[in-house]
Parts: sequence; C-alpha cells; structure tokens
Amino acid sequence: MGVLMEGMTCPVDWIFLLTYVEKRGSKVYLKGVNERNMMSDDAGQMLMVYDDPSDQRSLSLDDTSSTEESPDETRLSLESTNDVVPYIGQRFPTHDAAYEYYSEFAKSCGFSIRRHRTEGKDGVGKGLTRRYFVCHRAGNTPIKTSNENKPQRNRKSSRCGCQAYMRISKVTELGAPEWRVTGFANNHNHELLEPNQVRFLPAYRTISETDKSRILMFAKTGISVQQMMRLMELEKCVEPGYLPFTEKDVRNLLQSIRKLDPEDESVDLLRMCRNIKEKDPNFRYEYTLDSNNRLENIAWSYASSIQAYEIFGDAVVFDTTHRLTALDMPLGIWVGVNNYGVPCFFGCTLLREENLRSFSWALKAFLAFMDGKAPQTILTDQNMCLKEAIAMEMPVTKHALCIWMIVVKFPSWFNAVLGERYNEWKAEFYRLYNLESIEDFEMGWRDMVNSFGLHTNRHIANLFALRMQWALPYLRSNFFAGMTTTGHSKAINAFIQRFLGAQTRLAHFVEQVAVAVDFKDQAAEQQTMQQNLQNICLKTGAPMESHAASVLTPFAFSKLQEQLVLAAHYASFPFEDGFLVRHHTKLEGGRKVYWAPQEGIISCSCHQFEFSGILCRHTLRVLSTGNCFQIPERYLPLRWRKISTHSVKLLQSSPSDHAERIQFLQSMVSSLIAESVKSKERLDLATEQVSYLLSRVRQQPVSTQGLRDISPLHRNL
Repeated sequence: MGVLMEGMTCPVDWIFLLTYVEKRGSKVYLKGVNERNMMSDDAGQMLMVYDDPSDQRSLSLDDTSSTEESPDETRLSLESTNDVVPYIGQRFPTHDAAYEYYSEFAKSCGFSIRRHRTEGKDGVGKGLTRRYFVCHRAGNTPIKTSNENKPQRNRKSSRCGCQAYMRISKVTELGAPEWRVTGFANNHNHELLEPNQVRFLPAYRTISETDKSRILMFAKTGISVQQMMRLMELEKCVEPGYLPFTEKDVRNLLQSIRKLDPEDESVDLLRMCRNIKEKDPNFRYEYTLDSNNRLENIAWSYASSIQAYEIFGDAVVFDTTHRLTALDMPLGIWVGVNNYGVPCFFGCTLLREENLRSFSWALKAFLAFMDGKAPQTILTDQNMCLKEAIAMEMPVTKHALCIWMIVVKFPSWFNAVLGERYNEWKAEFYRLYNLESIEDFEMGWRDMVNSFGLHTNRHIANLFALRMQWALPYLRSNFFAGMTTTGHSKAINAFIQRFLGAQTRLAHFVEQVAVAVDFKDQAAEQQTMQQNLQNICLKTGAPMESHAASVLTPFAFSKLQEQLVLAAHYASFPFEDGFLVRHHTKLEGGRKVYWAPQEGIISCSCHQFEFSGILCRHTLRVLSTGNCFQIPERYLPLRWRKISTHSVKLLQSSPSDHAERIQFLQSMVSSLIAESVKSKERLDLATEQVSYLLSRVRQQPVSTQGLRDISPLHRNL
C-alpha cells in the first residue's frame, strides 16, 4: 500500500525513505532505508519498487553491455498485490528456486522472465554471488552485422527496454548459503497480457515427455498437426486452444526430430522399402543413386494401388506442388477416383530436382509399376519441365492443368487488383470455366476482361494463353472421371494433405503413406457399403432408370439419374443423319445426336459421355424416343459399375465373350443384393437359394483356363 507522509508531495521524495510496512500485532512499523533488517514472515502489503540499500548495485538491462549504471530515478507502481509478490529479504535455498518463484509471479501478472546477468562464477573464488532475472521485454535488440552470404531473418524483436527485474544475492550465515532478494521492481513500459494470453508466451509453452510420446505416435499415423491438437484437447478435456503448447511448438518438435544425417535417412528409407518388399512381393519401388552413391530419386506403389489402377487408372492427378520437409525434396503423388467417387492412391515419388530428367524418370517408374499402362488423361500443376516429360513418356495421354492448383493462386493475383469486385469476378470466372461451347467461352472471356478492366493484367493474359489446358470447353472430348469439378478437387486435395500433415523421419514416410492409404481404403469400403445399402429412389419410372440402378454404383447412378430427369424436358427432331435435341422452351439451336441402333452406337455433340462416362440428357432423350428400354452395355462403363477391384484382372485377361458373361453375372449379383435387402423375407429367400446354387456350382469341374483366369484371392472368396 502507498503511504504519503506530511510534507512529501511526490512519491520520488519518499520512495527511498520507506522500504516496507511491517505489522506486529496492532502496531504498524515503518522501516527506513538506513536500517538493515530481515522482513518477518507475516509481512503485510509493500511498495512495488524497492531496494536493499546494503546491496546498492545498479542493473543494466541491455544484453550487449556488461557495465552497471545506477538509475537516476525509479518509478513507483501502486498496483494491488497478493501474497506471492517478491520482497526484499525473501529467502530461497537455491537460485533456481528463486527463478521458479519469480516466474510464477510473472505469469500471474501477465509477462514472462528470463535470466539476465550474473556476478561471480561457480568454482572460482566466492563462486556465483548475484543473479538478475528480468522481464522478457527487457533490454534492447542488438544490432546485427549483415552478412551477404547468409540470409537474415526478418523477425521483429519484442524487447522494448522494460526495467522490471528481481535481483538475488547469495548470503552465507552459520555456514549455510542461501539466496535473498536484494532488488525488485515491477514497473513495465508495455502492456501486460491477460491470463488467457500470457500462456502463449514461449516461457510458459511446454510439451511434457508424455505429450511428446503421443505426438510422435500420432505422427507415425500420418495425421495432420491440427488433427493431433484436436485429439489431445479431447483426451485432456480442455477447450480448443488451451493446451500448454501450440501447433507451432508441435511442428518445431517434429522438425527437430527430422534434423538427422540425410545420408543415414536415405539408407533407412531404402532399407524400409526392402523390408516391405520382403513382406509383400507385390510392393514395387524404384530408385536412383548419384555419382556419390547417395539417394537421388525414389518412387513406390503398393499392391492395392496397382490393383486399383487396373480399372480406375484412366484419369490420374499427378500433384508435384509439395515438398517433403525431412529432406526438403519435391514430392509427387499420383491419385485417381474409384467407381464410388472416392479418391484412391496410385503411387508416390521423391525427387532430388524438379527438372526434365527427374520428371521423366518418375513417369517411367510409374509406368513400370503399372505394367506399361498409361492413363487416358493426366492433370498436373503448371510446370514446363513436367509438361515436356509427359509429352515424351506419355505421348498419347491428354495433359491438362488442375483447376484447383490455378484457383488457389487467385487471391494473390487478383485480390488487390479487383478489390471489392474480386468475388464478382471469381463467380464470372467459374461460369466461363463450366461452359460447353468454345465460342461462348471466348466471347465471354472478352466481355469479362472489358467489364473488369483487365486488359493489361499479365495473369489474365497467361490464363487465356493456356486456356486449352484448363478450360472445360476445350477438354470435354477427354475423360476426366469428374475430377475437374470443385467438389472432387477439394476431396482429392484433402486426400493428398493426409500424407503431408505430419512427417517424422524420412524412412517412416513410406509407412505413413501406407497407413493413410489403408485408412482411406477402409473408409472407402465403409462408404461403399453405406451407398449399396441405401434405398435407391427411382424418379422417372422409366425402364432405363431401373436398369441403370441395378448396374451402376449409387454414386454413378445419381449422376445418370440427374440426366434422365432433365431428358424429360427436351424434345428431339430428326435432323440429317441423326437428331437435333433442344429444351422444349427453345425454338432454335440444340445438340446433334447420332444414333446407330444396329451397331449400338450413340453420340452427342456435347461430349458429356466422353468427358464423364455418363450419358447426357440429349442422348437419353433420343434413346427414350426410339423405344430403347435399356442403356446399351458399352455406355455403362466398367469403371462406374458395382464391381470390386479383385475382379479386375479376371475381367481384363479373359476373352471378350467370357468377360461379357462375367459382367452380366456381376450385374445380376448386384441386383440380387439391392432387391434382397429391402425386407427380411427377401433376404431369407435369397440366402437360401444362393446357398443351394453355390453348392451346385462347386460340384461342377474347373478348367485349367479358368484357374489361370481367376486370381487366388478371388478363388478364396
């Protein structure tokens, strides 16, 4: 508490007169500065700035100076205090105990402390005799000499010359040394933090050994740092953001673990691949070494990935926009989409350099994993070396640019330029992107440039120059399995991020990817089961609809059903050698549909089937008008059917008639399941009849050719 005596108008006049107030019973004693004394244990309130005159030493809070200068004046803080406030004469058994005490006090006030200067040295003379603890914002930032060869960190310092401190001195009485507070000031020239903010100061952020073990365990599973934080918050029953450490601390911990010898990491990675190969002969990997026998490039793929590629490898995304921080190597990931619309993993590569030679090697390795089968289409980021490599190694593959890898750059390209009109422009861009007609796109692009005044913008110019590689009107004649839509783009990007969320050591990365792939496969199976068990709602009552529902996966059928519903709003007219189909409200225009019933061939000028593998509303209208009650088999692609990847090799290695019969059997089985689950009676009947049929089938002889066609896994089903 502050006490003003008669005749004293300024605290500076009496700050050196009074050190503290001591209560003894009902009396109050004022202790003077010329009095050397020890404070009693039941000391009352005290002034917040005081010094023991018997230990008059000054404090310099500049880390770059070793001299001490006496302050000309001292400010007084009259803040309310509590029982943990340090006071002159307070005793501690060790200087570490004093530090911990002051640290707790600082935390309760809204700042942190650090160890400053010392006097004396352990083992020399009297040893360590005095220590200073200061506010974390004490002192000034030392001027660093610039080094042209070493990049400078542009990080703002928090130091502002704060004068808050606590000084302790070693006193030896009766042969037992102890540490006493001989100086204390709690005056700050900066704002103190609130209790919910002070915990974010580095001094109070700690990761316990138990938490470190949990973090490392989570890291091996491949989950992201953000997911780790959420899990640990749930485990500890704390509110989001109230763990004693932050995401940055976790990343720093993982980064410190990664700082190992790169050569040892490479050796461990190759050893890990060999171990996986011994356990699973179908695991494939390739690598190259440089002239110094160090790892240069490596690529790998798992057995399940190779099997999935057999049927779903027609459209592939090759994402090379990430880096593996363990060795700062570019990372490439091949992914696709399965028949249930779920992203699936095909392969991975780590490259020393992002050049034509490295990309060419990676593509060759990938094709070797997949027995030379190249995808119909491949989506990548904009990279000239990668573009050349694809033209060399996959000459018949259509190369396009991933739209989400372009859109993610829009804020930095156009936000400042367009200001408040940025969202309006972005909506117009998406409208143009999804157009069907090339003429409409180019006319709309010119109008957009004029409307938003982007004539001289270099990014707009580059986008238009590359339009044939990203704009859908130019790509609709090629199959992309729906991966150009916004929804699929986000799903694939989230799938890729799963591999990048947490990486410990490089050697563990192969395992992490395997765990993530296995987790995704299990999730896909659950999603597949949920889709198959849901009741399909027929909307048109058309025989074509029920036929498609029995063959296609629920994901693919929902896409076809949308077109069937829209087809009812279109009219078809005989036109030249085909049909002209247009919306019933329009008198001009339309799409041209060519249909050859005898050959079972139908095509439309909108190219939707070529683009997505799903017939468009125009062709479905013509089929309906022509009294076609089932969709031709060739327009129910295998990649969208209810079929497991285990049957892929069987279907593709058999003669065409044999394959068609197997496809028909697959369709009947899918229909059987779909119909049986609708009631208990149906399910009981189907189970009884299938059991009888299966026993009859097993009594039939097995041909040698049949054994070769059927994989061991399929035979065990």
